[in-house]
This record gives sequence, structure tokens and C-alpha cells, in this order.
Amino acid sequence: MHYEEFYADLQPQEKSVKEELAALQRLFKAVGREMTGGDVKSLVKDLAGMADVAAALQETLEKMQETAAGFDAQGYFAGGEFARQMLEICEEKGVDVRGEFPVYEMFPYRVRLDVDNQDIYMDRKKVQCMRPAAFVDTVKAGQEKLNKVSFNGPAFAGELADAYDLAVLKLKKRDGSDIYLTSLYKFLAPMSRFRKDYDQQSYAFDLARLYASGIEETKNGRRFQFGPSRIGNKAIRILDGEGKEQYLATIRFFRESSM
Repeated sequence: MHYEEFYADLQPQEKSVKEELAALQRLFKAVGREMTGGDVKSLVKDLAGMADVAAALQETLEKMQETAAGFDAQGYFAGGEFARQMLEICEEKGVDVRGEFPVYEMFPYRVRLDVDNQDIYMDRKKVQCMRPAAFVDTVKAGQEKLNKVSFNGPAFAGELADAYDLAVLKLKKRDGSDIYLTSLYKFLAPMSRFRKDYDQQSYAFDLARLYASGIEETKNGRRFQFGPSRIGNKAIRILDGEGKEQYLATIRFFRESSM
């Protein structure tokens, strides 16, 4: 089942409903004028016309209900049709996507398909949408909105440096050592209630913007450097300024004299 075919079946019926509602509105206004002006002959005629249009509207609505009821939402999700069409639309619209059914990453969003309830989750937000094209548009609009939000790179670099210093102490590392970015997240958002407001996807998005900013040092002159890792689950996937994927695993803060 392809949603666009289902949508195409509904469109003529939607058009009929729109036209019938417009006709009812016109007749309703005429009836009001006729009641006020005492034009009973026209009133009787237009009331009969309203009844005919209302009957046609009822018939059209019943057809729409029949078409909608024939949409197998459970099979559409469980069989993977929604996911397949979603991935096709992502490719058409240039939306980067990774992952496998039913969990995907559309940076910086984590998208999960709830097959049992035919719902979609963007991070923790439930999105009730069964049209892949509309959902991908929602993702793309969200990405564009996030990219327009002002980003204070130096301030975020300073916050990372503070978390790094705390991690060095807690983890008993030597200053200037590489520390996993996943570990720093726990120091930036140490309590679960903080992580609800600032989840790991938001953290990854801030890292991506810092990476793309070209900033290489904090306000107090400490330089920093991202690094890779051989441990796959320790790396954080981001998209750089050109939309290419990069994997950041570690970071270290240092002063030139300590190199």
C-alpha cells in the first residue's frame, strides 16, 4: 500500500466536500436574507436546495469514511511500507538518514516507529502521521529551525572545558588526556531530569555546530582537539557544515606550552 495512492483516492472526495460545504454556506446566507425580508417563496426553494446539498454531502462523507476505513494502518507499519516510503522520500529531499527498522537517526533526531500503535516518535515527541512525505517535511522543517537558532560556540566550548576538568578529577586522568565525549555528557547533564531537557541528540547537535564553527580554543586560551576511537559505540555521529558524516569520540583540552 502506497500512501500517495490512498491520498489520490481521497482528494476528489475532499474536493466534493469543499464544494458542497461552500454551496451550503451560500444557501444558508440566502435563507437568512429571505427570512428577514419575508421572501417565503425563495425561502422554501432554497431550504429544499440545502436539503439536497446536505444529502450529497452525507453521501460523499460516507465514501470518504469507506476509503479511510480501508486503509490497513497496522499492515502498513508492520510490513515496512511506511519505512520504505519514508526512506525514499528522505533520499528525494536530501534528508540524511541512518539506522534500521524501526529505529532511525535523522540528525539530530532519533526517529522510532511504534508498529503496535502506528505512531512515530521524534526523540520523545509523538508524531501522529502516516504520510511519509509529510513526516519527512516535518523532520526537514525541524532541522532548518534548529540550524537557525543562534549558537554561542565560545560559551559551549567553555562549558565543555569545565566538564572536562571535572572529568579529569573524577576519572583520575592526566590533564590533557583524551576523554570520551559520551563521558563528558554525564558531567554536563548529571541528573536524569537535566537529560530530559538536554538529551544526547541535543548534545550531538551542539558538538556538530562547534565542530563546524572552526573554533579551536576557549576564551581563556585553552585549545581543544576532537579525536576518533576504535570502539564504535563510543563515537558520536554528527554531520559537518557540508552535511557529511563525521564520528567524534574524544576531546582533550590543553595549552600550547603543555604539548
